[in-house]
Amino acid sequence: MQVTEVLTKRVTVTVHASDPLSRAGLISHLRHQPTVDVVPDQDDVCRDSPAVAVMLAERIDDPTTAELRRLLRGRDQRVVLVARELREPDLLAVVEYGVRAIIWRHQATEQRLLSAVHSAARGEGELPPDLVSRLLNQVGRLQRATTAGAATGGAAPLFGMAPREVDVLRLLAEGLDTRQISEKLAYSERTVKNILHALMTRLQLTNRAHAVAYALREGYI
Repeated sequence: MQVTEVLTKRVTVTVHASDPLSRAGLISHLRHQPTVDVVPDQDDVCRDSPAVAVMLAERIDDPTTAELRRLLRGRDQRVVLVARELREPDLLAVVEYGVRAIIWRHQATEQRLLSAVHSAARGEGELPPDLVSRLLNQVGRLQRATTAGAATGGAAPLFGMAPREVDVLRLLAEGLDTRQISEKLAYSERTVKNILHALMTRLQLTNRAHAVAYALREGYI
């Protein structure tokens, strides 16, 4: 990190938290920084200056996910996430959504917040060392699962679902069993099972019902 850049480049910041008291605390951390302009709402963000949203979350649940998507939808905006806890699937999800920097809540000093905001504004990432190790382990597992998925007849994406996976889950959601799905899609039953196994391994889904629920929640089916 270039200290001179951090000290001279102004960044517009919005602060987001479900708890008003926590939001006020984050604002107080950032408001007096000479290189940060804290504005009340996204609509007040100047399009000509770097914009960063700082979001505080206890955990990655459905409301948090919806807020992350809202912040990132259709905007060239970077997000700094201040989190109390992150499970491994949550870590991959927030990276997929486009979060640029993550800070543990108990480590969120003024200096760390400022550093993360400027890193995000420059388009760089910043993670606690323990999360880097967890992320690398997760990506390694995903790559192995992707390789296994490719062996079934087509490469699967690291994140999200491939069209053939969506086709299988849509029929599964309609109540069809493995044999019926294989007949509908002209796959062997073994291929259908391999598609489901690779998908559930890659996305850490516990069973077929969980896979269908995930696909419904994420809008794939």
